[in-house]
Amino acid sequence: MNSKIISVVTGASGFVGSHLVDKLLAEGHHVRCILRSSSSKQWLEKKPVEIIDCGLFDKEALKKILKDADYLFHVAGVVKAKNEEEYFKGNVETTRVLLDLLCEVNPDIKRIVIVSSLTACGPSLFGKPCTEETVEHPITTYGRSKFAQEQLAKKYMNKLPITIVRPPAVFGERDTEIYLFFKTYKQGFMGLIGFKKKKLNLIHVEDLVNGIYLSATSKKAVGETYFLASEKFYDWEEIGEVCRNVFEKRALTLKIPHFIVYAIAALAQFFALFSSKAATFNLEKARDFVQKNWTCDVSKAKRDFGFRQNVSLESGIKRTIEWYREMKWL
Repeated sequence: MNSKIISVVTGASGFVGSHLVDKLLAEGHHVRCILRSSSSKQWLEKKPVEIIDCGLFDKEALKKILKDADYLFHVAGVVKAKNEEEYFKGNVETTRVLLDLLCEVNPDIKRIVIVSSLTACGPSLFGKPCTEETVEHPITTYGRSKFAQEQLAKKYMNKLPITIVRPPAVFGERDTEIYLFFKTYKQGFMGLIGFKKKKLNLIHVEDLVNGIYLSATSKKAVGETYFLASEKFYDWEEIGEVCRNVFEKRALTLKIPHFIVYAIAALAQFFALFSSKAATFNLEKARDFVQKNWTCDVSKAKRDFGFRQNVSLESGIKRTIEWYREMKWL
C-alpha cells in the first residue's frame, strides 16, 4: 500500500494555486500539478512536485493522474475571456470532465475542493454581507460561470465528497492583479471609484490556502459551500492609510465618477476587439468596481472547521509590498 497522501492541484502555477502547493508540501503531501504546456513554472521550480503538462480535457492523461489521488483541489479557472462560451468552457466544462472521471476511476477519493468566487453569489444586498444562504445573483459573465460551476458540482455531491469555497479579492506575494493598486500608489496616485465609501472583504493568500486546507480535511465540510475571507470589512480609504504607513508617503487621492469608469472600460473593451487577448478591464469589470459593497460573512467556516483570519490587513500589505520590492516589481 502506498502510504503517502497524494494531492492533485489544477491551476498550480498561478497565484493561489502555487501557494496551495506550498501549503500541501508543508503538510507532507505528494503534490501533482496539472499545468498547460504554456503555463509558467516560475513558482514551482526546484520544489518536490510532480508536474504534468496536460489540459483539463485530456481524459486519458487525467485518468492516470486522478485514479489514486486522495485529494483534488480544482483551482484553475478562466477569469477573463472574449465571450461567454470561453468562460463556461474554462469554468464549467473542465469541472464536469474532472468529476465524471473521478466517478469512473476514483469515486472513493477523500475530498474534492472547488475554488469558486464571491462573484458567484454577487455583491452585498441591502447593506448586508452575503452568507451561504443568500440567493445567488451574479452580475457578470464570469460570476455566472462560477455559479454554474457550483450548480454542476452540487449534482455530483451524492456521488463524490465535494466542498466549494468562495474567496473574495485575494492579495499577497505573487499576485499580479491587486499589485497594480500598490504600483499606482507608489507612483503617487490612489484612485477611488465613486464618491461614497465602498466596503469589501479581502483575504491574504496565506489565510486563503489555510482555509482551503482546513475545508478539505474537515468531515463537516463534505457537501457544503463556504465563504473564506477576512473577518473584517474594509474600505479603500483604510487600505490607502495602510499603504501610506508602509510606503511612508501619501498618494494623491483621485475620486473617479462611475461614468468615467464605464467610459474607460468601454474603450478598453473596444480596443480588445483588435487583439487576440481578452481585455483585463471591460464593462463587466466596471460593473464589479462600482458596486457599493462586496462583503461576505465567514461565520459558517469559523464554526465548521475553525477558519480564522490570521494575517491582518496591515501585516498582509506590509509583507506583500516587501516581497514586491525584493522581486523588483516595485
